[in-house]
Amino acid sequence: MAEPTVLVTRPEDQASSLCNQLRELGFKPLLCPMMRIEACAELTLEQRQVILDLDQFQHVIFISANAVTFGMGWIEQFWPQLPSGVNWYCVGAASAALLETWGLQVRQPVGSMDSEGLLARPELQQSRGDRVLIIKGQGGRTHLRDTLAQRGARVEQLQCYRRLGPELEPDEFGKLIDEQKLTAIMVSSGEGLENMLLLLDEAGRSLLYGVPLIAPGPRVAEKARKAGFTVVITASSATDEAMLTALRERN
Repeated sequence: MAEPTVLVTRPEDQASSLCNQLRELGFKPLLCPMMRIEACAELTLEQRQVILDLDQFQHVIFISANAVTFGMGWIEQFWPQLPSGVNWYCVGAASAALLETWGLQVRQPVGSMDSEGLLARPELQQSRGDRVLIIKGQGGRTHLRDTLAQRGARVEQLQCYRRLGPELEPDEFGKLIDEQKLTAIMVSSGEGLENMLLLLDEAGRSLLYGVPLIAPGPRVAEKARKAGFTVVITASSATDEAMLTALRERN
């Protein structure tokens, strides 16, 4: 009997652990990255000044593990000893674990592991007049920045990486999923979901709409339903553990 196949859409350099665990559980991971991550090449003068002023911020927020990796790489160039008196935050357990390797006490979301959960923290609810630095990739949602600004915080952003589309050609991806009998699809972000659907024509999308799709949270789950997926499972977060738990519960 053939192993059940799970389509994994994470960036390639972030997918090895998940794919290995899928194999251990008896699944065949089919890795098709729907996003590539690339560091921004150089610091602008404005970005350099933001980092030099790091000790003037009350709150520093990392949006993702990529933000930690690339952002801390920049920060270390100017701050071999990190400033005291700064509250450090991240969205997600993986980001927190990575940030803690710098010896920082990390504040995580309350309840849901997303921007909404982070905004529920009392110190960010009472941030009027505080300086807040959001370290992130280019583009993406503005909800966190906009909400903090509405609360009276002085918000700045440091964009340290960019998200690129998949390297797969549409015909290549369409042929691949046509040949595979997928048991489930794991998507790691709304943008990755959109990139996947853009690779397919209507006939190709129809092959996927009935396949159970595991989303890393309610926002992406709702996007998947609106796109046409009929079976959407909402994981508690984008971590390996949460995604695999959702898959086991489905099967």
